[in-house]
Amino acid sequence: MTQPRRVILLGSTGSIGESTIEVVRNLQAVPGQECQLVGLAAGSRADRLLEQAGEFGVRDIAVANEAKARDIAFDGTLHVGAESARELVESVAQPGDLVVAAIVGSAGIDAVLAAIDAGCDIALANKETLVAAGALVMPRVVERGVNLIPVDSEHSAIFQCLHGVSKEAEIRRLVITASGGPFRGRAREAVREATPEQALDHPTWSMGPKITIDSASMMNKALEVIEAHWLFDVPADKIDVIVHPQSIVHSFVEFVDGSVLAQLGPPDMKTPIQCAMTWPDRVEGCSKRLNWEELRSLVFEPLDHEAFPAVMRALDVIRRGGTTGAIFNAANEVAVEAFLDRRVSFGAIVDLVSAAIEAIPSKPVTALADIVEADTAARAFVASEIAAGNGLENVVTSGTSGTD
Repeated sequence: MTQPRRVILLGSTGSIGESTIEVVRNLQAVPGQECQLVGLAAGSRADRLLEQAGEFGVRDIAVANEAKARDIAFDGTLHVGAESARELVESVAQPGDLVVAAIVGSAGIDAVLAAIDAGCDIALANKETLVAAGALVMPRVVERGVNLIPVDSEHSAIFQCLHGVSKEAEIRRLVITASGGPFRGRAREAVREATPEQALDHPTWSMGPKITIDSASMMNKALEVIEAHWLFDVPADKIDVIVHPQSIVHSFVEFVDGSVLAQLGPPDMKTPIQCAMTWPDRVEGCSKRLNWEELRSLVFEPLDHEAFPAVMRALDVIRRGGTTGAIFNAANEVAVEAFLDRRVSFGAIVDLVSAAIEAIPSKPVTALADIVEADTAARAFVASEIAAGNGLENVVTSGTSGTD
C-alpha cells in the first residue's frame, strides 16, 4: 500500500495556509492522494496553530513570534523565533516530502532553501522568495532535482499552459492578469491619496493585509512579474500585465505561431493549491466551480501605468538583476507596514521603493548573505526616509488603523 505523502506547511494560519488545510482534508478521502501533515509553522497565531496540530496529529511545529509562543503548552517539538521555520524544516524534512511555502514576505526564504537542500518538492505560494532570491533558488532546484510548482493563481495558470513546452523561444509573451483591485479606473492622484480602509477593501479576493495592500497598489503584479521571470526563464520584454476584474482568466501564454492558451477558474485559491499538491494528477477538488454564465461578461483592460507605476519598476528590476529584487521586496514590505500604520501615504509606497532601488547599489547574488545584506540596507533606507518625513504627504491621520 502506498504511504501518504508527507507535507510540511509553512505559514499554516494565513489565508493560503488555511486554504491548504482544506485541500489536505479533501485529499485525505482521495485514494492514492492521501497526505500526512508532519510539520506546521506560523507567525503569531499560536492558538490556531495548536488547533491545526491537534486536528492532524502534528508533532513538530514552529512559531516565529517569541512572545506568542511563551504560553504554549504543546506535547511535541516546538521551534520558536525568527529561524523557527527553517529549524522545523531541517529537523523534519525528508527527501520526497512536499513543502508548501506560504509564509508572507522575505521571512520564508531560508526555510525554502533548506527544504530544497533536503530534497523536498516545493509548492511555492511565497512570491517574495523568488523576487529576492531567485538567483539562488532556481539553480538549487535544478541541482537537487526537485520540483518547484507555483501556487499563485497566475503562475499556476502559466505553469499549466506551458506543460509540455520545452523551448523558451516558442513563447512570444506571458500575460499576467490583474483584478485591478479597489482602485481600478481611478486617476493617479485619487489612488495616491487612498486610505488604509479603502486599500483593504478588495472587490474579488480575501487575503491578509499585506497582500491586499500590494494588490491595491499593483505591487503584487510587480512581484508576480519578477517571479514569472525566474519561474519560466523569460526576459522582461516578454512579460505583460492586463486588467481583468472578474478574475476568471488567471493568465495567458501567447506562442510564436499565434496560438494563445489560458487557464480559467473561479477566484478560489484552493484550485491552484491542490494543482500544486497533486501535480501531474488531477483529482476531485473542494474549490468552487466555474459558473459558465459569467463568461458572457468578461472584461479586459490595459493597465494604467501612470496610476500604477509598480509594474514598470518590476521590469526594471529584472533588467538590473543582482540584489535589486531583494531591495525592491524589502523596501515594499517596510513601506506597506508604514502605510498601514498611517506613517506614509499610499502613493509613497512605490515612491519609497523606487528611491531605494536608485540609492542602493545592486550586487551579484552568490550566497544568501548577499540577499540578507541588500534586504537590511533597503529596510534601513526606507525607515530613514520615513523618519526624515519623506512620504508623509496626504497621510490620513483620523479613523482606525487598517491593520485591525
